[in-house]
Amino acid sequence: MEISLLKSLLDNFTSFFQLASCEGIKYEPAEKYHQKIEERLKLLKPILDAFVDTEIASDEMLHKALAGLYQSVGELREIFEKWQPLMSKVYFVLQVESLMTKIETYCLEIPELLKSSDQFLAAELSAASLKHRVEKIKHMGHEGSSSIIMKAIKDHMDGAGASSESLAVLADILSLKSNQEVLIEAVALEKLKETAEHAGKRGEIEHIDHMIALITQMHEHLVMVKLSQTCNPVPIPAYFICPLSLELMVDPVIIASGQTYERAFIQKWIDLGFTVCPKTRQALSHTSLTPNNIVKGVIANWHESNNIKLPGPKNYSVARRANHSTAPDPTVSLSSPLKSSISSNGFLREVSSASHPRSLSDNSLLGAAVNENDALDIGRISMGCCEDITDHSGERSLNTGDKLSRSPSRESNGHGEELSFCGMISLSACSLSNFNSSHGTPGDGNDVALQDSAYCSDASGELISEPQPAANLEAPPSEPDLSSRLETGSHCQTIVAEALKKFIPSVVSSPAVELRTDFLEVEAQVMKLVEDLKNTSLDAQKNATAELRLLAKHDTDNRILIANSGAISLLVNLLRSTDSLVQENAVTALLNLSLNVKNKAAIANADAIEPLIHVLETGSVEAKQNSAATLFSLSEIEENKIKIGRSRAIKPLVDLLGNGTPGGRKDALKALLNLSKYHQNQIRIVQAGAVKYLIELIDPAVGMVDKAVALLSNLANTYEGRMRIGQDGGIPVIVEVVELGSARAKENAAASLLQLCTKSGRYCKEALLEGAIPPLVALSLSGTIRAKEKAQALLNYFRTQRRSL
Repeated sequence: MEISLLKSLLDNFTSFFQLASCEGIKYEPAEKYHQKIEERLKLLKPILDAFVDTEIASDEMLHKALAGLYQSVGELREIFEKWQPLMSKVYFVLQVESLMTKIETYCLEIPELLKSSDQFLAAELSAASLKHRVEKIKHMGHEGSSSIIMKAIKDHMDGAGASSESLAVLADILSLKSNQEVLIEAVALEKLKETAEHAGKRGEIEHIDHMIALITQMHEHLVMVKLSQTCNPVPIPAYFICPLSLELMVDPVIIASGQTYERAFIQKWIDLGFTVCPKTRQALSHTSLTPNNIVKGVIANWHESNNIKLPGPKNYSVARRANHSTAPDPTVSLSSPLKSSISSNGFLREVSSASHPRSLSDNSLLGAAVNENDALDIGRISMGCCEDITDHSGERSLNTGDKLSRSPSRESNGHGEELSFCGMISLSACSLSNFNSSHGTPGDGNDVALQDSAYCSDASGELISEPQPAANLEAPPSEPDLSSRLETGSHCQTIVAEALKKFIPSVVSSPAVELRTDFLEVEAQVMKLVEDLKNTSLDAQKNATAELRLLAKHDTDNRILIANSGAISLLVNLLRSTDSLVQENAVTALLNLSLNVKNKAAIANADAIEPLIHVLETGSVEAKQNSAATLFSLSEIEENKIKIGRSRAIKPLVDLLGNGTPGGRKDALKALLNLSKYHQNQIRIVQAGAVKYLIELIDPAVGMVDKAVALLSNLANTYEGRMRIGQDGGIPVIVEVVELGSARAKENAAASLLQLCTKSGRYCKEALLEGAIPPLVALSLSGTIRAKEKAQALLNYFRTQRRSL
């Protein structure tokens, strides 16, 4: 046996034991797990110490066990060294317990393997002593927290959701008992997801998404429990509740995201080092707190109207005691490792915590947002102002996977006690400062400009996007010279290529000679593969399509070369192959080739659209996904939007949107969003049944909220689109996005509401009942320029309708 390995293992043990003195380890759940692992290792350590200076015959199984234990302890040590109290506890527990299971196995296995060498042991480490230590390790048992977490995640994925009992157990295990602790956990998971996205770890992203969904459910459960425990004789309007403390706000302030919080609690959040909004996860452009005098005045008026004594504002120390967080003192320096571990670099997530409850009583904010010079003498908003006051309740599944989570107050009927609060409220002393009163036009177009410049991955993450040159839509020349072959679309690479050309005639050993030699070899390979595409042999076609797919995967020069060799038309023909592998490789090769802007035109000119539709209808899962991605890539050219729209492509794209894999749905959504910029395609998309699927996709766990809302915004420009959105229950979901979405999603959601409300009294009434006014007020103050315009226009419309009574 290698004594050096044993010594290294014991050194690893010592390093792990010394972690107990680290500051971060003193917080749960790290402290508990460190102690449990330490107990197991200390039982094994005397046995290993007895062998460290002993020559023992080499044993492969023993060596493997020691090496495995060394690796597991090392990985655990790294996890504990990096641990900070504001990192994700769920992720930590799952990581640690997985390694603990391995360590327990090795701790039981190694003594058994050493029994044959007991003659070398000291008296106190006899076979009996070994057996005693093994029994103690066995009786320590396994930690079962990870199995509870995984079962809860599975229950959530199955649609039933984790039970209240499971959520209570998880809250206890993970020390997530306060609202702030749960929100901290959600932000920590968002940060982990962002890191995984940057690293391109798809499996990890999906795993973290499931954890986020579970924490979101825990948050919803906590909010429901908290609200059910309130014992006030008069129901508190939901908008008066601080999203952090879940208590009545007394000193409300607005932060950069436009959300309102109780000053003491949001100040603590910021002092902990967080630079994202607790509710929307939106990165905060600044950490200034602006008093929300409007909400403060409305709350004071509510207290006076109901003869309830208004409590004084909580100071900072009270807020700290009220929240039993295990997080460290908020006075930690901004430069501390703790803060750096949770600070955001501006990420904006499509993730919802439990929604911010609100009621129709918030119409009291309407006049303030519409005109800063008006006194806030706001009367009851009558639903009679709308042209059509017929009740309409679009039926839609309330499955947790279908939409953003709804708050308890949202599930109420929207009237009753809280509706009565819409009576006369006089707050003439209140006004808004620094308000931009630019108004949008209700009837203007809301088409969304697609942000994606080029498709950058196929189903297996193959593609690397290349810079797109100025659009020249002519087909590639049949006889390119060397300079065109070296063209890469990158200015830097073009300069290098030109420099290499200068040395070709005079310097025999120039790298350009090697470059040209390599290029000629690839050219010969491509020409042979093109000939194989013409071969009737199925094996030849399989091999040729697979190799062309790989050649076009990374190299921009290869894409041009393959297109110039005449491969495109042959690959298009193979899209109708009866062999699924040939079809799949052919469509993926075309997808890779389409990254070159000239190739997009060449593929479309080769009559590829109908064969691509054939793949959408008949292909394998991956083939369908890559067919949708290819149609998206081709649709970046304007004339192709019309061609694709007039073909049969929209219906199978919508079918993939509703029934495909997550990757397939995402590619179909991108393609449909591109196509929707052409007005006639908007109607076709609605008629194909896309709206109900888009509403389902407005779910943070799916990760497609921004694009789904953008497409809905485009479809709302048509009468058919507005009717379908209303009938499919889209208005409550869109109102949720105005409050909880990303900056881009809020903008498009506001544009959708503007179209819906100004064209139908029924939808106007429904939006008001869903509590659209408070998030529109916030958006009019802190959204993007276009979002402010849309929100302001809609608030103006509501006010005009009220005045017309």
